[in-house]
Amino acid sequence: MFLSVLHINAGNNPDRPRPGTSWLRNVYRVHQRLCMAFPSAARVAEDPDYLNPFDPDDFGTGNVHVERGANAGFLYRIDPRPGSGVMILVQSALEPNWEYAFHNAGYLLTSSPKVEGYEPSFHSGDLLRFRLVANPTRRLSKNSREADGTFVKAESVKKRVPVPVDQLEHWLVRRGGTSGFAIPSNSFTVQPGYVFMSKKANGRGQRVRTARYEGILVVTDSELLVESVASGIGPAKAFGCGLLTVIPTHKGDAT
Repeated sequence: MFLSVLHINAGNNPDRPRPGTSWLRNVYRVHQRLCMAFPSAARVAEDPDYLNPFDPDDFGTGNVHVERGANAGFLYRIDPRPGSGVMILVQSALEPNWEYAFHNAGYLLTSSPKVEGYEPSFHSGDLLRFRLVANPTRRLSKNSREADGTFVKAESVKKRVPVPVDQLEHWLVRRGGTSGFAIPSNSFTVQPGYVFMSKKANGRGQRVRTARYEGILVVTDSELLVESVASGIGPAKAFGCGLLTVIPTHKGDAT
């Protein structure tokens, strides 16, 4: 896999917004631009200077609308940086072509993207500092009434709703149990929020609930955690959710 770091030209003066500021407001456009880093070979050969209009069929082959993992797809997260900076971290199965993706939009960046190979490896019992922006949801239970007045519970319901704010911590603890890690008590923080997405030119769209988690985790299943890092945690991955990043830490940090 590969990890890319993109520094966005967002600025720190609300009266003089930088080009990247408005771009970041709509995660649909952000995702669309990131998809352009995975162009088909035919697109690059036929349009090396990126002069032709964007065509979705020319980008994201094997990387869009697929299950994320070590061999397909990409995850990303928008992170505010100390001071006024904004960074986008992208984890991808294939090496991205950022020069092509931003060939006609270099003004969105403050510097050239940095790309490194990434092969996560863990050991059970490791203490790791983590960061995750997720879309915590739950499935609504649904009952149907039979003719005799009895209720029959549906076996599966596709509709998802946001997890209540007071259950955001429990959501992560529960997901950790199926993702290869555990969360020590009082070892992480959670910040509720939302992102906006719109496919329409008139700006009408929808808000997607998010939660930003940061803290310490303990590896309980090293292989499962590698899979979870590769595939992401939770839904709304196209909207900047699901990317779990970890770095080594010291045992004293868990106290």
